[in-house]
Amino acid sequence: MSEHDSVVDLRLDRAHSSRIYDYFLGGKTNFLADRMAAGSVLGVFPAALVAARINREFMHRATRALAASGLRQFLDIGTGIPTPPNLHDIAQDVAPDARVVYTDNDPIVLAHAAALLIGTAEGRTAYVQADVNDPEGILTAPQLLDTLDLTRPVALSLNALMHFVPDDGQDRAHTIVETLKAALPSGSALALSHATPDFSPEAMQKIIKIYGDAGTRLQLRSRAEVLRFFDGWELLEPGVTLSHQWRPDRPEDATHVTDAEAACYAGVARKP
Repeated sequence: MSEHDSVVDLRLDRAHSSRIYDYFLGGKTNFLADRMAAGSVLGVFPAALVAARINREFMHRATRALAASGLRQFLDIGTGIPTPPNLHDIAQDVAPDARVVYTDNDPIVLAHAAALLIGTAEGRTAYVQADVNDPEGILTAPQLLDTLDLTRPVALSLNALMHFVPDDGQDRAHTIVETLKAALPSGSALALSHATPDFSPEAMQKIIKIYGDAGTRLQLRSRAEVLRFFDGWELLEPGVTLSHQWRPDRPEDATHVTDAEAACYAGVARKP
């Protein structure tokens, strides 16, 4: 057994948020405990599969739009288990020279990080094992600084992440996002999606308990609270919407699920 193996406990007997999400996306990196928790979520919120997939599609569209607008550097925090197409696949399809840094704190994501590092010859991809609760640690990580130039615009992706950061009465989530935003120069962008209890409060309360019983704390937020993450930056049209309503590829995509099924706000903003 190597030293690396001896210190990394994947705790496959307990459900993990990234593996539950992987299951919802149709992935294969999930285990019995994850599937049981996912089944419990589906029992109280049958649209969970749809919500996860349209949220992932928002990330694809936002990345494509930002790359098409000229951004060439991407920082994806809370990457999750790789599910093709990943962010670098989308960005480098538009701009082969795009540079992408992925970060996550889940050791099972690290185990699959090789799939995130196969990019174009012209671009670069890197992976940082880090926690969003330590934004300074992310911003000063050698792998990040070797890949991104923080004096030039960066697209910051916080996809379905900040609802895993409870405030504990200290406004922690917004403070973390403001720290990340402050480190990025004019012309940078923030793409963020976040689960909300606004449309199905009873079901969402049950989901909070299911995740809590599995050891993961959740804090879902209202539209006003999600809007605050973009404070001081200029929202791109159409502003903060439900995830499937943000620049859908086809008009019918904006209406094929209900607000209660989407249960997730999303938006993209630029730093003036």
